[in-house]
Amino acid sequence: MASLYMTSALIYQNAITHNNFRFPSFICRSMTKMTPDNVSVDVLRRRSGNYQPSPWDHSYLLSINNKYAKEEKVIARDLLKEKVRKMLGAETKSRLEQLELIDDLQKLGISYHFEVEINNILMDFHHKNGRGVWKCDKEEDLHATSLEFRLLRQHGFHVSEDIFEVIIDKIESETFKSDDINSIISLYEASYLSTKSDIKLREVIRPFAKKQIRKFVDGETCNLEVREKAIHALEMPYHWRMRRLETRWYLDSYDNKHDTNLVLIEFAKLDFNIVQIAHQEDLKYVSSWWKETCLVNQLPFVRDRIVENFFWTVGLIYEPQFGNIRRIMSIVNALVTTIDDIYDIYGTLEELELFTAMVHNWDVNRLDELPEYMRLCFLILFNEINSIGCDIFKYKNIDVIPFLRKSWADLCNTYLVEAKWYKKGYKPGVEEYMQNAWISISAPTILIHFYCIFSDKISVQILETLSQHRQEIVRCSATILRLANDLGTSRDELARGDVLKSAQCYTHETGASEEEAHAHVQQMICDTWDEINYETKMARTYSLLSRGFVEAAVNLARMSQCMYQYGDGHGCPDKAKTVERVMSLLVNPVPLKSSSPSGG
Repeated sequence: MASLYMTSALIYQNAITHNNFRFPSFICRSMTKMTPDNVSVDVLRRRSGNYQPSPWDHSYLLSINNKYAKEEKVIARDLLKEKVRKMLGAETKSRLEQLELIDDLQKLGISYHFEVEINNILMDFHHKNGRGVWKCDKEEDLHATSLEFRLLRQHGFHVSEDIFEVIIDKIESETFKSDDINSIISLYEASYLSTKSDIKLREVIRPFAKKQIRKFVDGETCNLEVREKAIHALEMPYHWRMRRLETRWYLDSYDNKHDTNLVLIEFAKLDFNIVQIAHQEDLKYVSSWWKETCLVNQLPFVRDRIVENFFWTVGLIYEPQFGNIRRIMSIVNALVTTIDDIYDIYGTLEELELFTAMVHNWDVNRLDELPEYMRLCFLILFNEINSIGCDIFKYKNIDVIPFLRKSWADLCNTYLVEAKWYKKGYKPGVEEYMQNAWISISAPTILIHFYCIFSDKISVQILETLSQHRQEIVRCSATILRLANDLGTSRDELARGDVLKSAQCYTHETGASEEEAHAHVQQMICDTWDEINYETKMARTYSLLSRGFVEAAVNLARMSQCMYQYGDGHGCPDKAKTVERVMSLLVNPVPLKSSSPSGG
């Protein structure tokens, strides 16, 4: 998958600054009474999310570093980078060798150094193959053809599924004989780049490849390297995986290969550690910002999840030069989480209506109209969004604050709809639920902020389509985020008291069992990925959206499947592997060997 174009680099190095002003502590007198013992007691019965405290201590976060990312390592990395660049340009390499090198660069997380070279190579392949009309006539060519198909589609080139016509005929006639599991895994991975029109990819190739891989996994006891690769593919296809986490896994996997390219693996390890340092500095910044807001002290019922909120941004855009984007998007994520908890578990309907109106009015002079516990949250929201908008105006000469404000108003509207459904015991159908839920999951809010911060030139036309929820790539990304969230969190949320989620809406509407409902939601996710793949292809030639923005929208969908893969990775990070994953990406460096192939 293409990384983000370097032309959309950091728009302002340190434009957004946050002072050290601490907001005063508010006591919510409107909702408390004083007992004779002078102890504050909540008059209203409030729900609780029963969220555990953050597993991360702020002092610990400030102490983390990467002992390997020193200046001499940066120099060594840059020397190795030029060696790899020469590998990409080597005319002696075969088509398959070039494809495998590009695939390795992507999976090792270093393709962002060679975006122009990779794009030129793939464009050349596409033109040589007559705009994607070549055929895979031999089973022994299956790996190369599948890999080329996947890489070209990832980068938005049009390639027809008809290139697999001969293979499909053999599968349907049961005359496919190859037992090369690596070729079958490549075919399986390629099938996940399907669009709605690719019926054979979805209905013939994918089930066949999945069955063959499972058979291999069940019977293989010798080749542990390939067996691990097969299990990894079955667990989740590469196209759906969070890129940075996949890089960490692939570094270990590639290191154990029998044909490891020593220059490539050393370059990737050095680069991982150097990038990790950038991520660590970003994390320290957002952790300090979060602590300064005092929101956790003022609102003890909200999720204290600043590390997890930052983790989302690493999935969204990991390249080191986009640190300021990660910092701002972490702040946006933290505000989303806080406001979501106010609506979901704490606020009364009357209070939530007041807060929704306040966000619509965007008038800090009316702060007294809010219950006291809401005032700090709104004030921080007001200040942060205005600050973001102010800096964008300074550097890009466009006022985006009205669009950003509207995104928060729309988000709060959808939160309020769900609060009313819960209060009334209303059970929506799947379609009605999703019309509201794809916005309430916050992806449109997140992505319009990302667009404004990321884009070198902001288009009012695009801003309007984003603000009016008319961008299909955003809807698709939001849909996957919503459905993945529902599957990972619904049991906990229903237990504490919440509106029905997609699977429960489907069960209520159709009478399906829980297992059938979950299978239906999983199929909805698969179908939406087909739409995302189509939008990615359209973005290359027909869309006004930059490839970088489209990539970020796709990455948000990937990140959702990472965060909720084993449960509620955002709300309960210690139980859903989030802590383990954060440690592997943001805390623990990749060990380096004493010798390096950069010398000599």
